[in-house]
Amino acid sequence: MIRRPAVAGKFYTEDPDRLREELRSLIPPGEPARVLGIVAPHAGYIYSGQVAGRVYGQIRVPEAVLVLGPNHTGSGAPVALAPPGEWLTPLGPVPVNNRLSQLILKHAPQAREDAEAHRFEHSLEVQLPFLQYRNPGVCIAALCLAISDYGSVAALGAGIARAIAEYGDEVLIVASSDMNHYESARVAQEKDDLALAELAALNPERLLQVCREHRITMCGVAPAAVMLVAAKLLGAQQSRLVSYTTSGEVNGDLDRVVAYAAVTVS
Repeated sequence: MIRRPAVAGKFYTEDPDRLREELRSLIPPGEPARVLGIVAPHAGYIYSGQVAGRVYGQIRVPEAVLVLGPNHTGSGAPVALAPPGEWLTPLGPVPVNNRLSQLILKHAPQAREDAEAHRFEHSLEVQLPFLQYRNPGVCIAALCLAISDYGSVAALGAGIARAIAEYGDEVLIVASSDMNHYESARVAQEKDDLALAELAALNPERLLQVCREHRITMCGVAPAAVMLVAAKLLGAQQSRLVSYTTSGEVNGDLDRVVAYAAVTVS
């Protein structure tokens, strides 16, 4: 599969030089730490790029990265694994990590190779320039998820943990998610605080429950919960909120915002 950019020129610039300069401005210099997983937002860079940049600036990006994103389009399999090939961005191709992908298929039988779910899905694509900027040699496995029940989340997270353990080398798990959508900044903050508390407690089941019970429209709640399950099985003991903001801080509309958070799990 040659996966061509779907939102270059829309969510971020398609000009390579301008994109590198934008990433340079968004990613602060620092001493990168090893983490097992992160939550990073996936809106247009003008809105969420600074939040994403802050988390990418604080972590080490290894050669192997597993990117988990929600399925916004409704196309394809519920647990859709990107087939072999490469993903193109303005910064160049990102190869699919075939060994890691095959191990995911081995240990997570609910996953299916499926190009259609990925064709127009933006949530995974917008992470790639950040990953390339931090490690030009990065390769990925990519899962687009349309699951919501904890049984499916737990089974997939456990399978991913087994796959990473067998892989043997360092793997970063990126869960792509925005936070609450289209309510006031005050309401968004109140709701998101509930979800972020469960992320801080490393509690994937309660994260799903809280979002459902309080109607928190965290679009990547399933990817985040899957990441938590896998990271805990791989030894994670703490979670840290790196940054939080809303679209209202950019466009001035605090009555109807989308919120963005960045979290590390280690």
